[in-house]
Amino acid sequence: QVYLRESGGGLVQAGGSLRLSCSASGITFKIHTMNWYRQAPGKQRELVARISSDGTTNYLDSVKGRFSISRDNAWNRVFLQMNSLKPEDTAVYYCNTERGTYPYWGQGTQVTVAS
Repeated sequence: QVYLRESGGGLVQAGGSLRLSCSASGITFKIHTMNWYRQAPGKQRELVARISSDGTTNYLDSVKGRFSISRDNAWNRVFLQMNSLKPEDTAVYYCNTERGTYPYWGQGTQVTVAS
């Protein structure tokens, strides 16, 4: 069974920083591309950042230069460092991966950025 568990969300003032963490089990972590998505109220879930097994990263345009995704294959964890946070970054953030074509999701962690 695949489990993804996010942590690190919270309430922060605009301009502040948060670091999200996702712990994974049930997969051979080092071979998986890992993703962070977010979903704001009334909006569709969107891909925020992605890190492939070789460390290649991709970002949503609106977070480039502010967010950084990284991974620790020894501990089966993926991180999202979020700096210069804006109110529009407020959302539930989800960790995601796929095995074959089947997606797996964590339960999400709330990030709220106050103006």
